[in-house]
Amino acid sequence: MKIIERQIKGIDGSNALLTAYVLDDNLDSEGDQTRPAVLILPGGGFLRVSNREAEPIAMKFAAAGFHAFVLRYSLVPSAHPTQLLEAAEAMSLIRENAKEWHVDAQKVAIIGFSAGGHVAANLATSVSDDVEEANGYNANDVRPNALMLAYPVISAGEYAHKPTFDRLFGDVDSSTREQLVEQLSLENHVDSKTPPVFVWQTITDQTVPVQNSIMFVDACVKAGVSVEAHLFPKGPHGLALAVKETAKRDENGAVIPEFVQPEVQQWIDLACDWLNRTFA
Repeated sequence: MKIIERQIKGIDGSNALLTAYVLDDNLDSEGDQTRPAVLILPGGGFLRVSNREAEPIAMKFAAAGFHAFVLRYSLVPSAHPTQLLEAAEAMSLIRENAKEWHVDAQKVAIIGFSAGGHVAANLATSVSDDVEEANGYNANDVRPNALMLAYPVISAGEYAHKPTFDRLFGDVDSSTREQLVEQLSLENHVDSKTPPVFVWQTITDQTVPVQNSIMFVDACVKAGVSVEAHLFPKGPHGLALAVKETAKRDENGAVIPEFVQPEVQQWIDLACDWLNRTFA
């Protein structure tokens, strides 16, 4: 495996970091061996980028045969569309370097956790195509071929996680905020351009209401977008892999038990199986 880092400059002068985990070719294979890839956007409410949802996730996808890329996007005070355009640049870099990194450019998925899920879903839908193209991107060239969402922030409406959207919107007037609420309520913008979707969440998520996932799934069904959804009965927000190694810890460094959920741990295998079927 090769680990490669690329800096991405935000439109507001901030810095994002793309870390690539590029798998080596099989020594017994003839010629170049391309693989599908997954771009990972951790959560953190735009206050931080969760380490628990970064490299551990990349290692799981790598073990399943996918090149993995982690985007550590800009945080507050950076606001929309900074993070979206950083994700667009990350997708562009992956596809531009597809030959060097042995990536199948037509099989590049994205997965977003929590706030990262909003950025991922925004890139995958067409609502911000004009923003991307105004900043030099061909929207179709940076759209992922598959979208995976883990306990995602989706709606800026009734079921919004308000603190996340406050940070995403930045310091704007009330009129602009109203426009952003409509534009960035992504359940309203699923259409035929949206790639196949995989989503999972727990019913008892007390941070981001599960209605965010449900509304997005409903929008996919109505738009005829292929979707697979898994709602698990219990577990808090931010489970990552739902194992001890990625669990949140208390001030004494002890694992918080509710962040280990055996019945949720299957999600990563379900996601890899889904990706393999989607990219077959």
